Amino acid sequence: MKKIVIATIFAGATMLMADGAATYATKCASCHGADGKTPALGKSAPIAGMDAATAETEINGYKAGTLNKYGMGATMKGMVVALDDATIKEVATYVSTLK
Repeated sequence: MKKIVIATIFAGATMLMADGAATYATKCASCHGADGKTPALGKSAPIAGMDAATAETEINGYKAGTLNKYGMGATMKGMVVALDDATIKEVATYVSTLK
């Protein structure tokens, strides 16, 4: 029984990262790079390895229009405004896995 619970948790986490990876590939990689190590438009710090909580907070800030790091607020808002809370969490989790 214990193995089933652990396997279910692992499968759920893997699926969460897969969805986050897909969204990252379509919404983020063009500016931040596939590995998160590219300064977006030559302005921002690389995001690879950012912890999930910070990434989620920042994405939500851009979505709300309250964050404008590196003067990228309007650009980022346009990229994330349609993302729901679950998708933002998935992307943030994925970003935290980039090293």
